[in-house]
Amino acid sequence: MLDWSTCAGVERVAGKVSGTWLFRDTRVPVSALFENLENGATIEDFLRWFPGVTREQVDAVLAHAQRSLVDA
Repeated sequence: MLDWSTCAGVERVAGKVSGTWLFRDTRVPVSALFENLENGATIEDFLRWFPGVTREQVDAVLAHAQRSLVDA
């Protein structure tokens, strides 16, 4: 499991969406990005479907995941 605590684009708030990691200032779980990408969606699709999420947040999440995989 990735440590999202150092990724600026996300937050975890007790009691908000069961304490899952969310895109900051939204109720959109980070996992939704990966699920949609795995199912063939593009980043542009995701941003259109979840208008509260910014491109900068998506880029930060993807960069964080990439760094975590490289460091593993």
